Amino acid sequence: MLKVIVGILFAALVTTAVGYHQLQITISSTLLVPANTQFEVKKGMGFNQLCQQWQANKWLESCLKFQLIAKLDPTLTDLKAGLYLLDSTTVLNNIRRINQGKQVSFSFTIIEGQMLRDVLTTVAKTPHLRQDLNIDNLSQQILNADQHLEGWLYPDTYHYHANDSASGLLKRAYSTMQMTLDEAWQQRADDLPLNSAYEALILASIIEKETGLASERPMIASVFTNRLNSKMRLQTDPTVIYGLGTAYDGDIKRKDLTSYTPYNTYRIPGLPPTPIAMPSKAAILAAVNPPESDYVYFVAKGDGSHQFSKTLKAHNKAVQDYLRYQQQLSN
Repeated sequence: MLKVIVGILFAALVTTAVGYHQLQITISSTLLVPANTQFEVKKGMGFNQLCQQWQANKWLESCLKFQLIAKLDPTLTDLKAGLYLLDSTTVLNNIRRINQGKQVSFSFTIIEGQMLRDVLTTVAKTPHLRQDLNIDNLSQQILNADQHLEGWLYPDTYHYHANDSASGLLKRAYSTMQMTLDEAWQQRADDLPLNSAYEALILASIIEKETGLASERPMIASVFTNRLNSKMRLQTDPTVIYGLGTAYDGDIKRKDLTSYTPYNTYRIPGLPPTPIAMPSKAAILAAVNPPESDYVYFVAKGDGSHQFSKTLKAHNKAVQDYLRYQQQLSN
């Protein structure tokens, strides 16, 4: 009788040892996937369905072992929908990534000084983004207001997951810009020739488009502030270009400077009706806190920097000096 009991116990121990060994093999089994394999877990996909699909793809040998493990650990069956990057670590490690919702992250960048039409073109070509923008009513969709969307999207890199909406991404960019502008406006200098935060956004967009060197944003802001205070027209080419829209061919002609558009600051007094691009935080801060100066003119030197002048006579000389410099370079 004792021998029988000992035999049974021995057999149980052997079985347990074998079972434990098989469990360890299963736990350490690698997922046989090629590098950078993306896999979509669709909404409602169950654990067995996922396992069978992986088996059909020959990424694992058998589902049965993993289905048994899932019986012991039901948390493995909690699959979160999304797009995942699989790797050749263990099968369980890849399943845990799905349990935790660690989806593939993509990025979208709005560039400083980029115009709305260019942002929308880029959004339309952005992969894995659900295209739900209502082009005919963007202001209501993104801003929830009847206001031009130009200028309201904060330049930055935004991360998103597969099937996130384009409108959701742009709403995030708008919220960031709104917060940045509100904070800057609260810290504005006294006696600015600006009546609202929106006017600061308009001016910041012009500063952004006129800036060749980031370090010159404050001085360019000072020039425009001085001109507004003196009731001088801004006379800035980027606003003319914006007003021309798709008719701009890369070269501003004399007739473009004399033709009327609401954005031609050679013709209209003060600021144009809307921003002309997406300004950076630095441009916004320059617009609301410009340094004091007597400069009211500047001309591009051709290397990204500008020559600033206090009088028209000095400005005209700077223009002539620049033209001579250009002629020397071309000879």
